[in-house]
Amino acid sequence: MITGVWKGKINRQKVEVKIIQNGDSLTGTSYYYESANNYRRYSIRGYFDATTNEAVWWDDQLLEEKSSRFTISIPGKMPLLSRADFNCPGGNKMMLDGKAAQKENDRVAKGEVHLDKNEQTDFEDEWDFVIDNYTVGGNDPEIIDSINAIAQLPVKPAEELIGIKEETPKIIVTEKPTQKETVPPEKINPVIEKPQPVVKPAEPLKAPTIEEKFVTRQKVFIKEIPVSGDSIELRFYDNAEIDGDSISLFLNDKLLFQHIKLTANAYAIKLAVQDLNERNELVMVAENMGAIPPNTSYMVAIVNGHRQDAYLASTEGSSAMIQFVKAPPKN
Repeated sequence: MITGVWKGKINRQKVEVKIIQNGDSLTGTSYYYESANNYRRYSIRGYFDATTNEAVWWDDQLLEEKSSRFTISIPGKMPLLSRADFNCPGGNKMMLDGKAAQKENDRVAKGEVHLDKNEQTDFEDEWDFVIDNYTVGGNDPEIIDSINAIAQLPVKPAEELIGIKEETPKIIVTEKPTQKETVPPEKINPVIEKPQPVVKPAEPLKAPTIEEKFVTRQKVFIKEIPVSGDSIELRFYDNAEIDGDSISLFLNDKLLFQHIKLTANAYAIKLAVQDLNERNELVMVAENMGAIPPNTSYMVAIVNGHRQDAYLASTEGSSAMIQFVKAPPKN
């Protein structure tokens, strides 16, 4: 069971990671620490592939920093993306071993991942309830989503809370208005209203269609992925805070899917390799910017049992583009 408290080192830094599985998605929190009073805390997101026993997660948002006056630096300065194999060698021992990389560029290696599952936590937070009760109802997606909404709120530093006092309400005294002298009706000059010019109401502007957005926006190349086998599976997640991002997908200039709402759970599609051209362009067009621009997506491609991923960002002026290239036939 991947859900639980994991302790060890990532990139030679001491870390405690609380991982909660929700379907095929992972959420939770990570603490990079030197001591209980010197750490950085991130919210995490990711996914777990039960077929390969591989867990992938990344530091999503920085929620809290804590240090003492004698601290030179706080660990966890750089958010990381971790990939680890889930192993159970026996004797109730469970391990996560793999590699870490930069979150924004997973091709830049940043050390190894070595974590062991533990019963106890050194950092109490909102996820303890879910972990302790996971097998007796705590795995309910509604409970996990509710806790996630609370746990995603950044913690205010203590110094911001010092010296805040309730202000005494100000009493505003206003002068009593004097009574105006009334004018007899016969002395009031009649007002002649001038005819107003007739103004035609402006026609409402029509929002551009998704096809118009696809044509007018610049296509930004992100990655080339070789494809083979019978089919490829694509999974799309919201790469940032769940804020209502919605996308459309175009394959070789044709609308493939639209109104895809990005969440922490994967939106999965499959493409038959035999229906693809030798070289193909998949373009992600943002239908909106959500509450927090830009519109960002994390895409996972499963090709012949191998996994490749990419970060896609789309704005009002650009769309992210992935190229799929068929591998040459073997002689």
